[in-house]
Amino acid sequence: MPPATARDPIHVYFALLPGSLVLDWAGPAEALRIANQVQRAQGRPEPFALHFVGPSPQAVTSVGVSLTGLAPLPVPPPEPAWVVLVGLPGQCIDTGTPEARALLHWLRGLRLAAHRCELVTVCAGAVLAAHAGLLSGRRATTHHQHLQELAGADPHCEVASNRVFVADGPVHSSAGVTTGIDLMLHRIADICGPAVAAQVAQSMVVALRRGPHDPELSPFLHHRSHLHAALHRVQDAVGQQPHAAWSVPAMAAVAHTSPRHLTRLFLEHAGIAPLAYLRRIRLATAEAALHAGHNVTQAALMAGFSSDTQLRRAWHQFGRAGTPSQRV
Repeated sequence: MPPATARDPIHVYFALLPGSLVLDWAGPAEALRIANQVQRAQGRPEPFALHFVGPSPQAVTSVGVSLTGLAPLPVPPPEPAWVVLVGLPGQCIDTGTPEARALLHWLRGLRLAAHRCELVTVCAGAVLAAHAGLLSGRRATTHHQHLQELAGADPHCEVASNRVFVADGPVHSSAGVTTGIDLMLHRIADICGPAVAAQVAQSMVVALRRGPHDPELSPFLHHRSHLHAALHRVQDAVGQQPHAAWSVPAMAAVAHTSPRHLTRLFLEHAGIAPLAYLRRIRLATAEAALHAGHNVTQAALMAGFSSDTQLRRAWHQFGRAGTPSQRV
């Protein structure tokens, strides 16, 4: 999905039924709110417009707290849109209630398409999507307790087990609860870039996975388990503009300290020297550019390397397999 503009934010609709699991929607919603906050602080337009909708204006959540003022299910949703479906308590999803039937009727009217109307499911929200026919011919996942239920709801859905989340065209599904935050961080990275997603994850004090098959932390979160505010400020700046002409004095200016003291801070709190950290961020940026289809020269330029040779040197220095050109 292309980056949203001030005139064209992504409308994110959290479709909530009575009993909706609070963590399934509140965590992802907070991630989007913080992403808006980060973008606004950087002088950029907010990319996400959050809406909480349902078949009825009130709903009692899984923990007994009542939600009021839910907006009606939009027909049709303004585009670009994400529709977020979340789980419900219990061993299986009851689709026979009046609210569930109304939601399924609305879902069947959606026309999913990349960059226009996309689906995000958390936990057993995938089961609701399957009952609406939105997962037929798609690959999806859900909470491990609902895997068989998902397969039964739509035999034409390829059910993936033991996955944090799965992306298949305009359909993005996650295993449940905290993995919904993982998925939303991944989607924020798609729209706003990995540096913004890393800032959101850091603010929420959660781990950020690089992708649906990769359990490792994002390179933008490596060396950031400390709580030193000035150091985080430098790391944020480097992550947002890895191509800039960074030096230790330039980083020290961001931290409002001396270059020598900044080096001590990096080694003590982050466990890495400032320029080594910079090279790691530039390498991660170059890898993302290569994955997106840019050639080696373009990736090196975008990441701030002075030449292809410098990129290749960093590639081997940090133990990457093969060569950059093999990733194109």
